[in-house]
Amino acid sequence: MSPEDTVQQQVAASGSSFYYAFLFLPAPRRAAITAFYAFCRQIDDVVDETTDLGVAQTKLDWWRNEVQRAFAGQPQHPVLRALAPHVPAYGIEARHLLAVIDGCQMDLDQSRYLDFANLSTYCHLVAGIVGEVSARIFGQTRDQTTAYAHTLGRALQLTNIIRDVGEDAMRGRIYLPINELQQFNVKAHELVKRGQGAVDADFPQRFEALMRFQIARAQATYDEALALLPAVDKRAQKPGLMMASIYRTLLHEIASEPHLVLTQRVALTPLRKFWLAWKVQALGRL
Repeated sequence: MSPEDTVQQQVAASGSSFYYAFLFLPAPRRAAITAFYAFCRQIDDVVDETTDLGVAQTKLDWWRNEVQRAFAGQPQHPVLRALAPHVPAYGIEARHLLAVIDGCQMDLDQSRYLDFANLSTYCHLVAGIVGEVSARIFGQTRDQTTAYAHTLGRALQLTNIIRDVGEDAMRGRIYLPINELQQFNVKAHELVKRGQGAVDADFPQRFEALMRFQIARAQATYDEALALLPAVDKRAQKPGLMMASIYRTLLHEIASEPHLVLTQRVALTPLRKFWLAWKVQALGRL
């Protein structure tokens, strides 16, 4: 199997919402973003699927060396062999890939975030940088589009954090800032227990207030991102706008029953994702 077939298979099998946004791209850009996204998945899986921290650290160190090899013209992994031919055309730099690794390194080094400023650093590395590279591949023509891409990446990551509160707590990770948990009087152990067992009777009310605060901030971040996108780049950046449409719809679903994120993964059907992506492509609106 060729490197290109490998990354295409990985992205299609992931079931990610990003897959639907990639479908409408011209072949060269679709190949580039597919390879880049496959790289991001590989790094993310190191943290999510490796329970031994020592093994996970060794894998991240290997990927750092692999990035250096790739930019020296000697990639070994199929994902970077698929990505390497697109690097010059879209201005992808080693620092971009290394930043993604640094973001996942934060997952190994800490499982709590003191405040939103601390969490924003994490979002910048694992999502803002991804947005920056994606915008380049999609075809940006203005520097301001980079600011849009970083902000949209943060909005998407905040949505992921909201959606995955229960799953992350089961892994011992709580991304919701500590000072905001304190603000709404929600205890970390209540999230780890997923609101079940020995928790106070008013936990559902406290948790819902916390989540509505998180949802409102994420929605405001989407608004901020869209306001930053130059009109001249809106057509080229449609894949990102498709993601915004899909994720904002997901956020709306969560807002209807915020407590569900503790015990299940709220998701949109593949057909609904495709419809939302097509609507942006065909009608140009979210």
